[in-house]
Order: sequence, then C-alpha cells, then structure tokens
Amino acid sequence: MPTSRAHSFNAAAARYAASRPSYPPAVFDAIEECMGRRLAGARAADVGAGTGIATALLRERGADVIAVEPGDAMAAQCRRALPDVPVLRGDGNALPLATASHDLLTYAQSWQWTDPTRSVPEALRVLRRDGTLAIWWNTTAFDVPWIRAQHDRIAHHCGTEPKPATRPDDDTAIRLAGLSGLRVTRRQVRWSRVIGLDTHLANISTRSAFLVLDQSRNRAFLAEERRRLREMFPDERVEETYLVDLLVAGRQ
Repeated sequence: MPTSRAHSFNAAAARYAASRPSYPPAVFDAIEECMGRRLAGARAADVGAGTGIATALLRERGADVIAVEPGDAMAAQCRRALPDVPVLRGDGNALPLATASHDLLTYAQSWQWTDPTRSVPEALRVLRRDGTLAIWWNTTAFDVPWIRAQHDRIAHHCGTEPKPATRPDDDTAIRLAGLSGLRVTRRQVRWSRVIGLDTHLANISTRSAFLVLDQSRNRAFLAEERRRLREMFPDERVEETYLVDLLVAGRQ
C-alpha cells in the first residue's frame, strides 16, 4: 500500500476517533473461542492501533494490552483516549516488542498496511508458542442496496475499482496460512449501528482514498451525498451495516 495513504489518517485523527465504527462483542467472543482461553489476563498488543478503538475493547475484556501505532496524530489520540495504556511507536513490519512476549497480536483494520513477507515473521517472533494472531476488518454489507450504491459512488469519486459483491474473499487467509504455516480460522460477524448523518459523512471522509484527494472535490462529493441521503433518511439517522471479516491464526 502507498505510504501516503498509510499515513494519511494523521490529517484526520480527531475525525477518525469521533466517527469510525467500533466492533461488536461477538468478534471478541470468537477470538476467545479460537484461543481456547479468556482475554482477561492475556498479554496483548494491538498493532496499527490508530486512535485505540480496538485497544479499548481489548482492555474492557481484561487483556493486559499495549498499542503499537506509527502515526504521530493517531498515537496522540490514542493516548488521550486511553491514558493508562502504553502506546509504542512502530508498525507490523518491525514490531517494537520482545521475542516470545505476547499471547495475542491484533490488527483491526490495519493488516493491509503491512508487508506480509515481513509482518508474518515478526508476528511469529513476538508471539509465544501458544500465542494467537487475530486480524479483522469492518467490510461493506453489499446486500444492502443503498450501501452498495454508495460504495460504487465513492469508488468512482476516488478513482478506485469498486470491490466485488462477493467480498470478503479468501486471499488473505490463504496467503497468511501459506506464509506462516499457522492454522487459520475464519469467522464473519454481521452488525449495524444507527448514527447521525453528520457522523456518517465524517466516517466516509476519513477513508484513506479520500484523504489523499483534493479537499474541495471531497467537499462537493459529500454535499451531494448529504442531499441523496436526506431523501432516504429524512430524520438524518443512518443505519450503517457491516460484516466483520475475522481471521484468527495459531500454531498447529
């Protein structure tokens, strides 16, 4: 992934913290099931932690968690939100963590910013023998017509290819298993949230493909999107639906 996109979030760190979706409890239930133990007391590192959305949820489950984040502004937001959680500077390609030191490494929305030929060996180095690697994304619920249509409009605006309706695919799971020799388990969790229209539009504006574009063009796009959505949601309350794609990997 281009470095400019990977670091573009720093320009919108406060917006990111305020508008990005969280993750449902079922994601962490599935991680515990695959680990064969509770998260409480587990030594965990949330890599590419951003503003600490997943970090906070791991801590709520009782994990002894630290955050690893490369971006200045994102790390600062994480420290403000979670003042009692250590935040280390680094990324998944070169973890600032000791060998065989952690029970769990998590990558929430961040694995795509790593080079798997480097990040997989680094994860294996840091994890204990019975440790677990968990990777997940909030992906688009393409069976919701207005969400599918909006996704296509955003892709056209950003000059990217719309993702296929068959998402998520198996490429990451297959590559992860091939690189690591780990046993990979896949789970998908559907969930939704109801938010104000302003928050929905702010969430769109924090996507990396948006952040590297001309901001005047982005403002025009978001104004037109506001007009469209007001027709569909006259009370300006928007239900966003997601499908969390979760990969949990452990040694055979």
